[in-house]
Amino acid sequence: MRVYCRECGNKGRITNTNRLSRDYTELYCQCNDAECGHTWVGGFGYRHTLSPSAKTASQMAFQLVKSLAPEMQRDLLKELEGAR
Repeated sequence: MRVYCRECGNKGRITNTNRLSRDYTELYCQCNDAECGHTWVGGFGYRHTLSPSAKTASQMAFQLVKSLAPEMQRDLLKELEGAR
């Protein structure tokens, strides 16, 4: 991730982070131009998913199967074994 100084336009660097939540982090930044010396706090946050995680989909499927009655779980397992 690149950050730029709003005062002089040069590249800056992230010197520290402070994770405030699962979806938002404060970024403590410093301009790379020694003559400028500007420091600031920016933010980085999650907006939305473009493609869901395969891991999440697997976890969702597992939870759905767990919520089925035992006989329905057995029926599903038989169907899956027959699909091989």
